[in-house]
Amino acid sequence: MAMPAPTTEWTLEMLHALPDDGKRYELVDGELLVSPSPSRPHQRVVMEFTLALAPWARAHGLELCAAPAEIAFTPARAVQPDLFVVPCADGKWIRDARELTRLVLAIEVLSPSTAHVDRGHKKRVYMEQGVAEYWIVDADFRRVERWRPGAEHPEVLEATLSWTPPGDGATLELDLVELFRLALD
Repeated sequence: MAMPAPTTEWTLEMLHALPDDGKRYELVDGELLVSPSPSRPHQRVVMEFTLALAPWARAHGLELCAAPAEIAFTPARAVQPDLFVVPCADGKWIRDARELTRLVLAIEVLSPSTAHVDRGHKKRVYMEQGVAEYWIVDADFRRVERWRPGAEHPEVLEATLSWTPPGDGATLELDLVELFRLALD
């Protein structure tokens, strides 16, 4: 016999009371999402994106952050993107997680256990919260699905990814073929 689904509406307070057990806990519209620790290939892809983005972001007054780092959009929405970019606060590094509210870029690297959430719940959250770009990195197919608010379909990029953050004018060029080669070959 199937047990009825719990009807608990999770809150940030409940989320923050959970144990530090190596799992990633996130909250989407009152629903608790739990993910296992990432695999080594997943971590290598995150690392290569970090190495490619960090110097450029710093040079343009942006801060690159990596999970585990929580973004609490509302009391019922707290997520931990694999990587994300926020503007520095008045030219200074962000010191308090409560300042992490205006993302200009969110990046999730797909894993078998999280792909449905990354392409579903989290895409919806990022778009509804006005995140300028959301990249879903599919290491298996060595491509990036770029979502922008209002888009019905992603832009699928396999060779080069050009990114211009809102209000900056400077463009970052990523060689995706090389990035995936470094991470996975």
